[in-house]
Amino acid sequence: MIRIMSDVPTDPALRDLLMTATRTLRRRWHATLGPWELSPHEHRALHVVGHSPEPLRLGDVAKALRIAPRSATEVIDRLETRGLTRRVADPADRRAVCVHLTDEGRRITAELDAARDAEATEFFAHLDGPERTELARLLTKLADG
Repeated sequence: MIRIMSDVPTDPALRDLLMTATRTLRRRWHATLGPWELSPHEHRALHVVGHSPEPLRLGDVAKALRIAPRSATEVIDRLETRGLTRRVADPADRRAVCVHLTDEGRRITAELDAARDAEATEFFAHLDGPERTELARLLTKLADG
């Protein structure tokens, strides 16, 4: 539900600046992924699968990525072809399929996590400590709204 508060004018420039900053960060991250030849969706899938304490059902991967189960299957297929994930039978229900990272998938995920941290450090380096703290506070306030 969208609430419009008539006594607080919306500043389109503020909206556009936030969207531009977000697009810039995404564009930079997409370029950073280049050496690994992974798409942002594939990275997100590796992140979701790799940070789960146990193998995930494909439906849970789809839910975590907010994509259709068929799309999650396609992403996992590409990762499996590259040897980064492996399907296994669900121990609780052998009719279901789970997915987990291979050793290579864990290695790549660790590299990607380090690259993403370095990219964020560079991106936010334009802000000093108090500015980063204030930005985090404001974005949290917007996200929680």
